[in-house]
Amino acid sequence: MKLLAACLVILLIAIIAKTYLFSFRFQSPNDYAETGPHFDLKRHLSGEILSEGLIFGPNGKMTNRFTAKMVGTWEGDTGTLTEEFTYSNGKTQSRKWYLTLGPDNTFTAAADDLVGEAQGVVSGATVRLSYEIILPQESGGHTLQATDWMYLTADGAILNKSEMRKFGLKVAELIATMRPL
Repeated sequence: MKLLAACLVILLIAIIAKTYLFSFRFQSPNDYAETGPHFDLKRHLSGEILSEGLIFGPNGKMTNRFTAKMVGTWEGDTGTLTEEFTYSNGKTQSRKWYLTLGPDNTFTAAADDLVGEAQGVVSGATVRLSYEIILPQESGGHTLQATDWMYLTADGAILNKSEMRKFGLKVAELIATMRPL
């Protein structure tokens, strides 16, 4: 019985270690500081952008697809990113991000469906954005902790991966591309 309990404890520790130390969440902006091309928010989130993506539920199955037309504009160190989504289930959604550049490659972002401000950092060819998002009522109205990573490719395309968690458990994942139109 003691051997079984010890094995269960070891298994639990291994699962926790994998979840927290060897996963998407374990990335750090420092991991990408020397990568290129350099992600410049004013340059790469400006003008018309086309995004296409997939949303996955907690069981790993795709639950929806989307296309979004985005428009980024900047005045000095403040910008907006307007998004018009069309989902495969026929629904549409409009969102607008308000971006403010800060010191040392940091920035903040606000949107109507966020709790407070999102905190972002640019590092090499990447951007990490962390925030709490409130889902629409038809999606349950839950507040989720979100982490977005955007990876700039050599040809200017941006690959975006996001994880949304509730009580520390992954409940959704988004994978998308963003390309200038």
